[in-house]
Amino acid sequence: MKRREFLQLSLVTAAAAALSRGAQAQADAKEIRIGYQKNGVLVITRQREALENHFKPQGISVKWVEFSSGPPMMEAMNVGSVDYGAVGDSPPIFAQAAGAAVVYAAAQPIINGSGILVPQNSAIASIADLKGKRVGFTKGSSAHNVVIQTLEKAGLTYDDITPVYLTPPDAGPAFANGGIDAWAIWDPYFAIAETKQNGRILVKTRDITKTNSFYIANRDFARNRGAVLQQIVDVTTSSAAWAQAHPDEVAKSLAAITGVPLDIQTIAAKRAGFSVGPVTDDIIATQQGVADRFFKLGLIPKQIAIRDIVWRNPQT
Repeated sequence: MKRREFLQLSLVTAAAAALSRGAQAQADAKEIRIGYQKNGVLVITRQREALENHFKPQGISVKWVEFSSGPPMMEAMNVGSVDYGAVGDSPPIFAQAAGAAVVYAAAQPIINGSGILVPQNSAIASIADLKGKRVGFTKGSSAHNVVIQTLEKAGLTYDDITPVYLTPPDAGPAFANGGIDAWAIWDPYFAIAETKQNGRILVKTRDITKTNSFYIANRDFARNRGAVLQQIVDVTTSSAAWAQAHPDEVAKSLAAITGVPLDIQTIAAKRAGFSVGPVTDDIIATQQGVADRFFKLGLIPKQIAIRDIVWRNPQT
């Protein structure tokens, strides 16, 4: 191929690629993709169609994508398959350490509904008794942080237990069948284990440490569609305020969307706290402590600064 022909072909290819990217961007502008789990404000937001009602006049549709835990949601968000979603404190730390294209958009303090469970007839009576035991949790999830800080409280180290990395759907049967000695988990799985799987609460997270959940956005989405992201955060905040005042309706919404029985979701809803707000300096400091702890233990490959990926709406 002659050089001139090669250059012409290259220009045509580049132009086609640019047009393709432009068409994709235009298509993306008509849809927002929300990642959610079987709990929390986003489930309520979906059930009430709050985002759909808000964005319909703008010609923007909403696509909901369910995840069993935070780590796979972060992977999807990193590659741009999800624009916005809710996770616990640990997934965004692992994601940031891996260079993922994500930012913190909002935060929600967690006040209840998570901790470590053991079987009702277990000889484990204190945190110290976890030494040498098989503790199940999802790697890179908020439960991962709970396990680490719980062990520290009793003077134990991560090496004192046998961590068993399981997703919530896999951990439930393992807990019920004796495959693990203890399970660190959050609602509604926490409530399911308590009521249906003969679980006994060893520790509640709130008695161990302050924790937060976060609303995370894809970095490019936040950069290029900041006004839309702010609207999503505003709707999320409004949904949280509604949920705080209507726990019974929240339980019904959670049950309808997730398929988890109403009695379980009622337990989860009535002990949950719903309060979405900005990522404050205090929350950043708490999250930084988690990140520093993970680095010290060798769970993430490098030190990170949480503040570096906190999104601030440039229009505010």
